[in-house]
Amino acid sequence: MKIAIIPARGGSKRIPRKNIRNFGGKPMIAWPISAALDSGLFDRIIVSTDDAEIADVARAAGAEVPFMRPDDIADDFSPTRAVINHAIGAIESDSGTSVTQACCIYATAAFVQADDLVNAHARLSDHDTTRFVFAAASFPHPAQRAMVETGAGGVEMLFPEHAKTRSQDLAETFHDAGMFYWGHRDAFMAEHPMFGPYSIPHLMPRTRTQDIDTPEDWAFAEALFKLI
Repeated sequence: MKIAIIPARGGSKRIPRKNIRNFGGKPMIAWPISAALDSGLFDRIIVSTDDAEIADVARAAGAEVPFMRPDDIADDFSPTRAVINHAIGAIESDSGTSVTQACCIYATAAFVQADDLVNAHARLSDHDTTRFVFAAASFPHPAQRAMVETGAGGVEMLFPEHAKTRSQDLAETFHDAGMFYWGHRDAFMAEHPMFGPYSIPHLMPRTRTQDIDTPEDWAFAEALFKLI
């Protein structure tokens, strides 16, 4: 059984109720639910939440909420892996059917599309040693040329050995896009690291990889969403 797990906690501080706030004409969480439904990949699409209103909105959008998330994994410090593993265990216990693969899709991943999930899943299934495939985006400028401010008020390079290296001679770098994470059930449950030698990045267009953590992020994401 393949399942989608969409974590959607009710206690967002910086953008209150952001998981169900209107975005592009419908509740934010409805976008990743729609992508999961349209992909045709999943036997079940599960929203893990501690909030009754979010549960109602998720069900209306086409997802299941077969349990309410326990309080001990519903605070500001609860790691996503704990939420994923709890959902896998709860679904297996309730259904009597083993989960084989799971995809965690964040509730604010409004830019994710069905093809992204399909193509990433194909990469997971095509390689016997791959444990995870995660959405990633390339940095627009070489990260090897990054600088930080010093305590004295100046700046210094994080990698001074590349101070004179031409940009075109540096390897492309990328970062976790914070959108979705495909993985095999046993890799999740065994707490294997998401980013390691058995993980593959699925590169997304930078135009569809906007974090939404602050009101400024939200405003920018809305403007970007209208353009794509």
